[in-house]
Amino acid sequence: MLVITRRVNESIRIGDTIEVRVVAIERGKVRLGVLAPKDVPIYREELYRSLVQKNRDALFASEEMVHTLKEIFLPQNAPRT
Repeated sequence: MLVITRRVNESIRIGDTIEVRVVAIERGKVRLGVLAPKDVPIYREELYRSLVQKNRDALFASEEMVHTLKEIFLPQNAPRT
């Protein structure tokens, strides 16, 4: 991990296309501005972790879900092949 010190209005560059600038420091909080191409997703860490967990949860179907999907897509009277 790179650890550096920056003051208000100073920035760092990530590659050629991303700039992270210190916008303000108020009451122990740092406000950052991120300049990046529109196709680069930017998330707060807690939101990113939540999205990753929801995606992992979506990979696994419960037995109840599988049963419900079978009832919807394979009705009891339908011939099975």
